[in-house]
Amino acid sequence: MENFKEYLNNLNENDYLTKVNLHIHTLCSDGKMTPLEVVNYAKEHNFETISICDHNTLEAYLDENVKNYKNIITGIEFDSWHKGVLIHILGYNIDINNKKILSLCAKTKKETKWDIIRLFKAIKRKPQHIIDAIHDAGGIAVLAHGACCWAINMNSFVKSLIDIGLDGLEVYYPYRRHRGIIKFHKADYIKILCEKYNLIKTGGTDAHKYSLF
Repeated sequence: MENFKEYLNNLNENDYLTKVNLHIHTLCSDGKMTPLEVVNYAKEHNFETISICDHNTLEAYLDENVKNYKNIITGIEFDSWHKGVLIHILGYNIDINNKKILSLCAKTKKETKWDIIRLFKAIKRKPQHIIDAIHDAGGIAVLAHGACCWAINMNSFVKSLIDIGLDGLEVYYPYRRHRGIIKFHKADYIKILCEKYNLIKTGGTDAHKYSLF
């Protein structure tokens, strides 16, 4: 999508509640829906834009149904560690054939699905390398579900990521399931930080089951 940053900057909270979901998982990582089921769901519910962001893999984008769906933005969610804190970095509007991106992708299915394997493999994926690869692939790098980052000083933590190229924060996120329990910061504070540092706001439900809401 051309002018992707401009498009994101024109979206608001209501858009993410009704017609845009930029954080969806499929069976290609730890979700329940196939890529085809995600596309069909989005069509049936008249989504304007979606993005499949499977953990450490772009496999969903090899599906012809995904390739042919015009309302999708390429995406991925990389596991990493930063200053002793487990983080997830979303990459949007990326070239899925980019060599740097592919070098960071999982080599086995376990690296996309099993939490314990992902935790250990995340150590090898440095935030700087992830962000650089996303930029090299023409995309933007966004910190996912920031309120769950176990950083004591979130302001300083976000600033340190900005210093290595972070473009945005996932602001419109519902914090359901276990993420609603392990929240370390208030969701509204993530929005405040985003506006303070003039970062791009994104949003999505982190859908894993048979719904994108």
